[in-house]
Parts: sequence; C-alpha cells; structure tokens
Amino acid sequence: MIKYILTLLVLGPLVSFSQTLDGNVKDMEDLPSVGASVYWLGTTHGTSTNTEGKFEISLEGITDKRLIVSFVGHETDTIHISKQTFIEVNLRESNVLGSVEITSEQKGTYISSIDPIKTDVVTKVELTKAACCDLTGCFDTQGSVQPTTTNIVTNAKELRMLGLSGVYNQVLFDGMPLIQGLTYTYGVSTIPGTLVDNIFISKGANSVLQGYESISGQINIELKEPDETDKVLLNVYSNNFFEKQINANYAKKWNKWSTIVAAHTTQPSSKFDRDEDTFLDLPLLSRYSIYNKWKVGNQDKWGWHSRIGLRYVNENRTGGQFDFNPTTDQGSMINYGQTMKFSQPELYTKTGYRFNDKHHVVLLASAFQHDQLSYFGITRFKAIQQNAYINAQHELNWNKKHVLKSGISYRHLNLNEDVSFNQDLLNRSYDGQYQKLENIPGLFAENTFNWMDNRLTAVTGIRADNHNKFGWIVTPRGLIKYNFNENLTGRISAGTGWRTINLFSENVNLLASSRDVIISSDLRPEQAINYGSNLTYNIYRQKVESQISLDFYRTQFQNQIFPDYDTDPTKAFVQNFNGTSISNGFQAQIRLEFVEKIETKIIYNYLEVYRLISGNKVDLPFNSKHRVTSTISYKPLSKKWHFDSNIHWYGKQRLANTQANPSEYQVPNYSDDFFVINAQFTKTWKKLDVYIGCENLLDFRQLRPIVGWQDPFGQYFDTSSVWGPTRGREIYLGLRWKIE
Repeated sequence: MIKYILTLLVLGPLVSFSQTLDGNVKDMEDLPSVGASVYWLGTTHGTSTNTEGKFEISLEGITDKRLIVSFVGHETDTIHISKQTFIEVNLRESNVLGSVEITSEQKGTYISSIDPIKTDVVTKVELTKAACCDLTGCFDTQGSVQPTTTNIVTNAKELRMLGLSGVYNQVLFDGMPLIQGLTYTYGVSTIPGTLVDNIFISKGANSVLQGYESISGQINIELKEPDETDKVLLNVYSNNFFEKQINANYAKKWNKWSTIVAAHTTQPSSKFDRDEDTFLDLPLLSRYSIYNKWKVGNQDKWGWHSRIGLRYVNENRTGGQFDFNPTTDQGSMINYGQTMKFSQPELYTKTGYRFNDKHHVVLLASAFQHDQLSYFGITRFKAIQQNAYINAQHELNWNKKHVLKSGISYRHLNLNEDVSFNQDLLNRSYDGQYQKLENIPGLFAENTFNWMDNRLTAVTGIRADNHNKFGWIVTPRGLIKYNFNENLTGRISAGTGWRTINLFSENVNLLASSRDVIISSDLRPEQAINYGSNLTYNIYRQKVESQISLDFYRTQFQNQIFPDYDTDPTKAFVQNFNGTSISNGFQAQIRLEFVEKIETKIIYNYLEVYRLISGNKVDLPFNSKHRVTSTISYKPLSKKWHFDSNIHWYGKQRLANTQANPSEYQVPNYSDDFFVINAQFTKTWKKLDVYIGCENLLDFRQLRPIVGWQDPFGQYFDTSSVWGPTRGREIYLGLRWKIE
C-alpha cells in the first residue's frame, strides 16, 4: 500500500504552470534573513522568506514589476524586475533614526509557502512574549505542541503533538537527536529559553534524513549562532514562589571563528502546599548548566564549515510530602518523597565541505552520557545511558529541478535501568535490572523534485535500518506541495515510522505509584503510518496581513505500547496492543497582523485519540478532544514597549478508571474543562528589557491531584491522574540586558 501512496505523491496531477520569480534575501554578511517580507508594490501579492532566506513569488498578472523587500532592522529595498527569474538581495542595516522608510518587524510565528514540509516557525521575537524560562515554556503562544506534565510530584514534562505522547515526536537540537531514553523525561526542560533562536515544528511524516522515529512530528530547536547573536546577554527572573533563574550569554568573533558561552542556573522555590494534601505544590529544583558552541565558515558558501557544541547539565529535584527531608527520609517510610539527581555531558558537531554548487558533504555526530539516581518513596531507580550518533550525507544538485540527499547513519544506545525496593509491603514484582543495547546502522536517500516553475514540489524518501534484535525495517515517506497561486499553498504527506520502548525512563509514572507493573516478555517495536494534509492561505494588504491554515493528520499504529491503567487500578500492564489504535488531529488557525502593531491568533484543535476494543471506541486518558488557543500582542511603532497575552481553553478529558478503588481513592471518569490566561508587559530601552507577567491569571488549579495522598505507601497511591495546572497563579518579574 505504501508503494502506491508514494507513487501518487511523486507523480500527482500535472496542471498548467505560470512564471515565478525565485530569490535569496541576505544581510551584508551573506547571512540569511529569515521571515523577511517580499511583495509586489501596490498589490496584495506577497510572501516571506524561509529558514534559508529563500523565497518564490508569482509573476502572473503583474504589470508594475517593482518588488519590495523588507526586514526588521534593515533598510527596505525596491527592485525593478525585467526578465530575471532569480535575484539575490543583500539588505543593509538601518542606522538612520526618523527615516521615512518603515521596515518590517520580524514575525513571531509564520508558515512558509516555500518549504515542502508544512513547518511552523517560532522566532526569537515570539519567545520574548512569555517568560520562556525553559524550552517547555516556549510553546505557550502556539497550538501545534502541547507541553504536558507527566509526573505531578517532580514536575516532569513532555511535548505532545497530535494528542499523542511526546515519545512519538522527534526533538532535535541543532538537528541532533539528543532527546532519547533517560533524557526524554527531564531533557526538554534543561534548555533555557534565552539560548533558543528559532523553533521549527512540523507535524506528521517528515524527512528521513534525521531518522525513523518522527511519527507524530518533529521539533527542531535551533540554538543561537555565535556570529548572529548579541555579544552579551544577561537574563534574571524570579516569581512569587521565590524560584530564581539566571542566564548569561557571551559571544565573540575571531577572524573566521566565532563562539558563544552560555551559563544557566535555577534555584529552588519556597515550600507551598495550598490544597493541604501534605504534598508540595511544586518540587524544589536546582539546576546548573554550561554550554559552548563554536562556528567557522558558512554552509551556503564553497569550502569548509563547522559547528561544534558542548554542554554539561547537573540537576536535582526534590518533591513529595511537605515534611520530607531527603537527608534522613530518602528511600524510607518516614515521609514520602521523590528525589531525582542526574548529570549529563554531551558533545555534537556538524562539519561539512561544499565543493561547488552541485556537491556538498556533511557529517553530523553526537554523543552523551546520562547518569541518574531517583527515589520514588521506597522505590530506587538507578540508570545510566550512553548514546552515540553518526550521520554522513552527500547532497547533489544534479539539475535545477532535483536535489538528491543520500547517506549512511549509525546509532548506538546502551541503557541500563535498575529498579529495587528498600522495603515493599505490596509484594510488587517488577524489581530487577533492565538492559537495553541497540546498534542500528542505516541507509537513506531523499530526492526533492521541482516542476512547473517551482509551483509543484515533491519530496520522496526512503531509509532502511538494521536493528541488532529486530533486523531490517524500511521507512518510506513522501510529500507534495502545490502553490495554487501566490497566496494559496496545499500540502499532502504520507509516511511510516517506528520506535522501540525505553521502559521506565519514558514512563516515570510507573515508578511514582503503588501499582504493580506487569511487563510483557516480548515487546516488539511500535510502528505507525501517518497521513497528512494542509492548506495555507496568505493575504497581504497595505495595513493588514493575514494567514489561514487548516491541517488534518491521521496516525494509525501497529503494536502500540501504552501502559494500561484501566483494567486494574492496582496494576499497570505494559504490552503491545494488537488491535486498532488511531489518532485523528484537526487544526484550524487564523493569524491577523494590523499595521505591524497588533497581532492576533486563534487556533482550534480537535484531537481524537482512541483504541477499538470489541468494536467500541475507547478514548485514551488525559487528552482533551477540544482545545482553543488565542493570542494577542500589541507593540506601538516606537517599539518602546509591548503587551502580550494568550488564552487557553481545554475541554474535558477522560481519566483512568478508578471505580474499583474504595470511594475515598476514586476520581471522576472525566475532568472539568478549564481556562488558563497568561499576560506579560515588556518595557524596552536600547540595551535593557524589563518584563512583568502573570501565568494562570484566574488561578485555576486541579485540587489534590494525587490519588491516595492520605496513605502514600498504600496500594492505591498514584500520581498519574493529572489533567490540569496545580501550581496556581504565578506572578513573575525579569530583566534582559544585552550588548549587540
């Protein structure tokens, strides 16, 4: 079936074409201008540059061929087009105050009409609209990714897409797969928001170049480039819980080399127990990290280029009962507590050589080691993970219509999870060592076709990976993009993905409860096929710019593994599900921008995630079928201050079945629906920003989310029944000081 799908995607319907103009927009240092505005003078026909600074725009019906190119902080350029089909524009920085030229503000978020894969781009402009202390906070203003708390006691979080667990999307840092296994539970929270430059979010089937695991989508976090960022940045943050964060970045250039050094620390809050369940409302978090990135060369120019990144993270989390003392109570039944300590050094590089305009080779390599020791009451979890990744690619631009990327990859994972009970009155059976060793060589190829003056683009890719236990697994994927006109773009995609489970590191709730974990002796890889479609419509007018986007994605699993909390409230069954498991995701989004002062978005998500059991649909728990996100931002043309707010509405969620428990240990079958409102005001000077904000303005809280809090060492204790915020209203104050 896949073969026929890909055939349809590649061939597609051939329709009549119209002439287009292609181009690149860069600054005077030949660095790409991402999100620059490009439009025909006196018309509504326009577009924006993609992540490489490239654009395409239709010439159809254009009589006055004067092209306007504008980008924040740069002088607007007007280009007269005669018979050109390709142009390259270098914009100068604007240093003149009071100029009659109005330059375009870089967009906070946008969807490019050029990229074959539908990609939501979140820029550094958008990241200043919220506190964004760590990576999970960087998604508050968009609807494709939902940060979700997975363990209420340690506040572990994941990034969900299409209503599916975060394990089904691939999270990359600078294109590197550094979130896997032990790093999944806490890794997404270790990246400070001040280190993030752009975030690229793409749903469904993606490129095969980075691997086989992106089932629900891919999130690529682009960290700041040392030659494109502020020379000095200092960010200080504190909130009404007395949690403190400090971030400091320093960048420097030497001839062809540039580097950035970033230091981060989070210091713990005070103790709070507002709902009087004897448990802390939020854990005590202490984190230290240091990051260093080196860069030489430009991957778009002939010759050598390289990026080398190093990072070290050390983190401690303590949660549990208010009176828990980790020095005396850890691992005992004096007071219930959860502690987590880990350290992680990591190294990665992207090094390549561009021979000419046709041939480019690049090597991506990364490695890390993660050491972790955790206690969940009397349960001890000690784990160590070693990861290595190599990807060697060759890019061939073999004519103006085709770009072929091919290569080999190798992935090594050595994960040892050790579970033991200091004492156990419940006779649980899952203690022991769980060893996972994976060595996976792979081959891949991906071709991008451009037809009809680039109106029609098709991407077809295939990879084959040889798992040391499960043998060869083939992953085909295909995408088609068609520009109906300069405003309307359509995309369709289809592809497969697969993954193997990392048992406890990805399912920490299994440890944070009194349930006995029943594990199947033979867990097979999860496999899925994803189909997707998107329509994006852009309208460019003199004072109003708008964008409408409609998505639909369907994911169908084979051998899905999802811990079963319903069958028996005192047990969790971990096994492959042999029946039908489906995720249907629909998203409608409209974005409006008025005279570069007011920007608003409304996003609606419908997420249907279910299994068919005996012919009946059974919704997976902890997933809102209906979710609405709206944002509004106001920034006067003076740019001296801005106000930003976002409102989230979550529909009711099915909860795990606890009706077999005694009444005092039961929860309802469904949660309440609820609102979360966030707002922030920022005052801007030349070198200093001061921001004050409030998250969860209405102070909505899920009260007493822990089942069995009255007896945390009893058989009904469970921390997994979390469906809403628990920390309540958060008021914060921060400042950003920078030297450009």
